[in-house]
Amino acid sequence: MTATAPTRRFLSVDVLRGLTVAFMILVNDPGDWKRVYAPLDHAEWNGWTSTDLVFPTFLFLVGCSIVFAVQSRLRRGVARSSLLLQILRRALVIFLIKMCIGALPYFHWTHLRIFGVLTRIAVCYAAAALLFVWTRNWRVLAAVTVALLVGYWVLLRFVPVPGYGHPGVDVPFLDPNGNLTSYLDRGFNTWTQRWLHTGALYRGTRDPEGLLSTLPSIATTLLGVLTGIRLTREAGPDARVSTRRNAVVFAIVGAGCVLLGELWSVWFPINKNLWTSSYVLLAGGIALIGLALCHWIFDGEPWQQRHAAVRAIAWPCLVFGSNAIFAYALSSLLEIGFDTIKVHAADGWRALHFWLYRTVFARGGSTENTSLAWAVFFVVLCFVPTWLLWRRKWFLRV
Repeated sequence: MTATAPTRRFLSVDVLRGLTVAFMILVNDPGDWKRVYAPLDHAEWNGWTSTDLVFPTFLFLVGCSIVFAVQSRLRRGVARSSLLLQILRRALVIFLIKMCIGALPYFHWTHLRIFGVLTRIAVCYAAAALLFVWTRNWRVLAAVTVALLVGYWVLLRFVPVPGYGHPGVDVPFLDPNGNLTSYLDRGFNTWTQRWLHTGALYRGTRDPEGLLSTLPSIATTLLGVLTGIRLTREAGPDARVSTRRNAVVFAIVGAGCVLLGELWSVWFPINKNLWTSSYVLLAGGIALIGLALCHWIFDGEPWQQRHAAVRAIAWPCLVFGSNAIFAYALSSLLEIGFDTIKVHAADGWRALHFWLYRTVFARGGSTENTSLAWAVFFVVLCFVPTWLLWRRKWFLRV
């Protein structure tokens, strides 16, 4: 059972990806980090919030898109060797974009953070795409996914951590600094500092997009690949029938993943910072349920036949989803610009972000509402250039 059926366009994937990118920008750019509603901030350690679902949903959708792109190229007669080079080139370009953004605004080489969101996207994309090109058999890909999840749990649960001891015996299980993932992150950063003369960890002693936790992140992407295989395999002449069937299957499987993740969390807590296997199942299950809903609404009939209200809701999501990497990179560049540009205020020179937020949004004091208002403004600010590209049908493909 392999993915060989003709590929059609699934608006549900584009809509959910655009919604995910918009929410990612929203939670990354509040007006005041001390005034943020709890659901719009990450869980400190164990546990989860709605914000913790954003990144895995994006990786899940990357996996879905891999299936569509690879099948399309193979159907056009692109050689596998050329396809492999395209995959590696794209992953490298995404990584270089991340490094260039990370170097701004002063281009100091010494403390560049190699890990990060775009780095993880690049690695997970490359790994999942290469696996899919190597074998398009869903059973093999499912076995690799299970092996990654179980193997990661075994590593964190049973492998002693140098300087700390056995997890759950000498040191609390999933101790923030005394776990194998954080230990390897520090070791990798020490190596890059010594040999590349650069490197930094987001949390100082650990990184939420670190080295070892990339393995379960690849599993998240492979869940998307498996979903993409199902979508293309079931795409038949009667789109409405296949859409309803897929939506039901995705909802049931998604609910099962959520329940399994919650059950596993008793022994392997849900933790976004470490990207634990229970977190993969929980976030992947919720992403599946979200895709099931979008698939039911947007893929059952041609775009022009849908109700005007449905098209109006989907349109901004399609705009963001059509140039997702551009929108995310633009938000990072704007954030750097707002924090770097200085303006003269009554109490001296202030960053443009601080001055504009206090002058326009928080004149009566900073609150959760004013902080959220700034975040919404920032999303709109990123939307306008992305919409201009979409209007001209310019879709940036790295």
